[in-house]
Amino acid sequence: MWEEAALGWSMRADRIRDWGMPVSVTMVDALALQPGQRVLELAAGPGDTGFMAAELIAPGGTLISSDGADAMLEVARERAAAAGLANVEFRQLELEWIDLAAASVDAVLCRWGIMLIVDPGAAAREIRRVLRPSGRAAFAVWDRAQRNPWATIPGRVLIELDHSQPPDPGAPGMFSLGDDGDLQELLESAGFGEVTVAAVAVERRYEELERYIEETVDMSPMFSVVFKDLPGDARDEVLARMRAAAEPFVAQDGSVLLPGSSLVAVATA
Repeated sequence: MWEEAALGWSMRADRIRDWGMPVSVTMVDALALQPGQRVLELAAGPGDTGFMAAELIAPGGTLISSDGADAMLEVARERAAAAGLANVEFRQLELEWIDLAAASVDAVLCRWGIMLIVDPGAAAREIRRVLRPSGRAAFAVWDRAQRNPWATIPGRVLIELDHSQPPDPGAPGMFSLGDDGDLQELLESAGFGEVTVAAVAVERRYEELERYIEETVDMSPMFSVVFKDLPGDARDEVLARMRAAAEPFVAQDGSVLLPGSSLVAVATA
């Protein structure tokens, strides 16, 4: 799904960077990076969070920008080249088994990735393994579903129309680490210390409601894999329901502001 979604993420990469900026800044600032360090970004997507780190560790430092989907890595390569970044390596890596030596990086970034995998505990242990002693890692996961209506509207509509089943609460997903204490417990169980978790507000703004609809279809693989297989009349009904559900967030001038919340954790190996 993520290989197929890469095109939509590439077309909207600047928007992803902009609305995710409060989270990226919080994560990168927490690592207190220095020139010459080696930083790993996992589940990097378009790569912009790691690229912020790459600027801080120059000269002499290296960013390893990684993702499980090769098509996403291509997006990141193009964006790094456009930004003139020369200190970035690109690797296809999985979170549960990171193909790097133990204690080989000074810091790790993982924005909105660890909650989507089958075994986040294994990923947390792997991240701690590749970190040097006292190295720091910054993680972001989505807060509770109720605090992220921009993300819950599409899935709720599919469920209401019997095009999809309610998510298994024990399965990987956007909100699987959003409950209070879940992320901290995961990291402490993996052996991390000095774990802190804080909520960071994320706002999704659109000039009009149709831009939100289009962005959802282009960028949400979980939604689009179902939506694109529906017949035309069923698609129309889904879109109509989405517009109605988002109407409370539409201002008088037609613009849309959908609130959101991300949790950012910082931990020491």
